[in-house]
Amino acid sequence: MPEAPLVRRDGGLVPRGPGWFVVNAREARWHVSDRFGRAVKFEGDEPFAQVGLNVRVLEPGEPACLYHGEESEEHFLVVAGECLLLIEGEERRLGPWDFVHCPPWVEHVLVGAGSGPCVLVAVGGRPSGEVRYPAGGIAEAHGAAAAAETDDPAEAYGPSRKRPAAYRPGDLPG
Repeated sequence: MPEAPLVRRDGGLVPRGPGWFVVNAREARWHVSDRFGRAVKFEGDEPFAQVGLNVRVLEPGEPACLYHGEESEEHFLVVAGECLLLIEGEERRLGPWDFVHCPPWVEHVLVGAGSGPCVLVAVGGRPSGEVRYPAGGIAEAHGAAAAAETDDPAEAYGPSRKRPAAYRPGDLPG
């Protein structure tokens, strides 16, 4: 298989077409959200077919997404900083090198904590789309609950959207 060329688009490099590639996270296209932090997914116009991977930077109090359960397992590794793991109605504080395994349908979300940014690596299978967003509960106090229970991501997230951006210097350690 040939190497996919990298092209600059909306503040960072993305692969164009199929193939293997190498890109530094600081040079890749990031996405920012007013509500859900900053992330780099490394994908181009087409998402990866089998596994999704992203690096996410969360400020204290900022959720990575909405509290949810889905049909595929997900994994999280805290690289720097602190966050709260809200999982199955419980709250756990995590720090550097803590790893979280979420089997299918385990309800969860991570929320930035501590006095500075938290850097996470998130990996998950590509589900066919089945997801559940419960309303209220432990996630509501952290601004990470859907307004009403739903299995529709567009309904759960409403008008909150991400936009492409360049890497923000200092977000990644090292």
